[in-house]
Amino acid sequence: MIKKAEESLRAARLLAKDDLYDFAVSRAYYTMFYIAEAYLLEKKVAYSKHSAVISAFGQRFVKTGRVPEEFHRYLIEGQESRNVGDYDTGPGLSHDEAAEQIARAAKFVRLAKRELAPTPQRKGKKGRK
Repeated sequence: MIKKAEESLRAARLLAKDDLYDFAVSRAYYTMFYIAEAYLLEKKVAYSKHSAVISAFGQRFVKTGRVPEEFHRYLIEGQESRNVGDYDTGPGLSHDEAAEQIARAAKFVRLAKRELAPTPQRKGKKGRK
């Protein structure tokens, strides 16, 4: 899931570079969503609805203090922005909105790589993270 998130982030950056901000925001949201799913998969749980993933991520990782609260807010706001970009018929999202969502998605990837990616320390030593 982390690799998929990294590729989604790359796509978001490429789309934003081409001024396709609605689509860039959507890819940025999916970057965050894939990381939330990776956290849940670590606990061997999966959900079919986005709302369930977002809720479970908040309950299992933010409320327990493992993940800073801002990440849950980023995920919620990312979904709201994605819905605007994907479904609204208005003027669309701006460069600044896309840049903010991409920056947040990058923070998600960095967090997951620190917390979830296998490292030599995590692989071979029980009780250590």
